[in-house]
This record gives sequence, structure tokens and C-alpha cells, in this order.
Amino acid sequence: MSEDAEPRRRRPRYSGPNPRHFAHKYKEADPSKYPETFQKVLASGKTPAGAHRPIMVAEILEVLRPAPGDLAVDCTLGFGGHALQILPSLLPGGRLIGLDADPFELPRTEQRIREAGFGEDVFLAFRCNFAGIAAVVAKTEGRAPKIILADLGVSSMQIDNPARGFSLKHDGPLDMRMNPNKGLPVSEVLPRSNADELKALLEENADEPFAERLANALAGRRLKSTLELANAVRQCLSDRPADARELSVRRVFQALRIHVNDEFQVLDTLLKALPGQLAPGGRAAILTFHSGEDRRVKKAFETGLKQGDYSEISDGVIRAGEAEQRANTRSKSAKLRWAVARTS
Repeated sequence: MSEDAEPRRRRPRYSGPNPRHFAHKYKEADPSKYPETFQKVLASGKTPAGAHRPIMVAEILEVLRPAPGDLAVDCTLGFGGHALQILPSLLPGGRLIGLDADPFELPRTEQRIREAGFGEDVFLAFRCNFAGIAAVVAKTEGRAPKIILADLGVSSMQIDNPARGFSLKHDGPLDMRMNPNKGLPVSEVLPRSNADELKALLEENADEPFAERLANALAGRRLKSTLELANAVRQCLSDRPADARELSVRRVFQALRIHVNDEFQVLDTLLKALPGQLAPGGRAAILTFHSGEDRRVKKAFETGLKQGDYSEISDGVIRAGEAEQRANTRSKSAKLRWAVARTS
């Protein structure tokens, strides 16, 4: 090697048999560097870390029926998987507006969609939750959307990154906020809560069967990390079978995440505004992932049908097919409902 040549950098070495840090452990988080690993994870039926696989794409396209010239709103842009499938059907003359409250993921998704060839004439992105749909549409368009899609819940990018405070697999700060600049993290919510409040929260947001017991154990606690919370739940339910404990861990995380992000209030706002936002004959589709969300969507659509706001709604829920459930386990809990606005 010449004296002027830069010394070759060795890759980082880790203590123990495997890397411990999320950024080093999951090669599939960077498919441009590790395409074979990325495809291997997909083929195994798992979602690559840092990515998100859109659920029920074919079913959603069939329900929404996007056509050239349509205005569409994706209320939960996320990784952009659904948007990228809808956009080609809107051309020529159509446009898609993407909304997302996540300040970290939105710029990345916007760049991904731009790199796919969709400029500002056909795609616009706004950082806000879907309760702000009316203001965004009024600001940018002179017409009502023909298509409105909302894919509720947390995306894989957020779940898989322990720094965001959602992960059950790896320790991270006990946060769970979609927008870390708004509201209180879970680490500050628990010390301020009493047992009655927490019990009601666990029941309403997650149908937790051990809500009272867990509330008594967790209310007022000062926990700083996700694993501290998970272990506190496991300890509280130490007399229960392991699988029951793990289900309760997931439900507690779900309930607290819904609370710190005001997810039900935001959803109720969207459902109330939805009939007035759709163009005549416009179509809405909402993808939910737990019973609390689905109950709200079902009730709102049924009420809208009775009141004449909708001409048609889905008869029950649509679920992912067996092949998709095998290929993407996160699709198993998904429920799709749709509604069609009256024509006049």
C-alpha cells in the first residue's frame, strides 16, 4: 500500500456472537447495501426492519377504484406503499395528497415517491394527522376527494426502531409518540396516572382482561425504557402462562400508544368529517388493526348509511387472504371496511 493511500477501514466488531445495536444488527434496514438480505427476509414471510409492507393492496384498489383525474387522499402515508400503488391509476390529471404526523418518516417517504417519478403536480405531502384533512384539502384543492384511504395503527418502521419507543424486541426510551414534539411520552404519563384512570385506559384502548390488576401495579410508576415496562407487566402477571403474559404486554403497549397519540379522538374526528369531505359517489376505505378502531369505524359507517350520508357500506369486514397472512404475519389482525358517499 502506498503512503498516500487511505487505510482500509475495518468493519465494526462486536462483543458476543451477534451485533447488539439495531442499526448494525438489521442489514435489511438498508436494502440498497444488502439487497440479498432484504429479499431473504421478505421470502421468509417477515417484514424487513425499517420497512413496511402495505396490507391488502389488491383489495383496497378494488374497493377504491382509482381512475384517471381522481383526487385521492392517503390519510396515513407511512412508507408510501399504498400511495405508490394508487398513483399510477390517477394519471393523467389526478393527484394524491399524503398526510402523516411522523416528522422522521414523512421526508423519507416523500423522497421515495419523488424518486419513483411522481412530482408535485401529482403528489403532495403534508405533516399532520388525518384530523386535519379538511384544512389541507381546502388549502390545496378546489374540489372534494373522490378517494380517501386511512391505514390506521403503527407502521413497521416505527415498531422496528427501538429509538422510537414502540419496540417490544429491543430496549428503547419509553416514548411511543408519533410526533415526539407533541404531548407527553409514556414515561411521563405513568407517574401522573392513578389506578382508576389507568384501568379505564387499558379496558377502552385494548380490551385488557387484567386491566385492574395491571393498573394497580403500574399507576404512578417511573419507568424509563420499553423493556422496563414489558418486564413490569410480566412480573405483575407472573402467575399466568407465558403466552398470556406476552399478549398482555402487547395490549398494554397498544393502550398507552393510543393514549399518548390521541388516536381514538383523531379517528372520531376523521369519521365525523368523512361524509362531508368525499365527492358525490366518492369512496372511503379504512384499515384497522384492533377492535377499538373497528368498532368506531363500523358504528360511524352504519350511522352514515342510516342518515343518508352514504349510499352503500361494506357488509362486514374484509380480511387479508391466507397467502398474504402467511407472507406477512402483520396482516392477520387487519380489517378493511369501506363506504360510498351519496351521489347527490
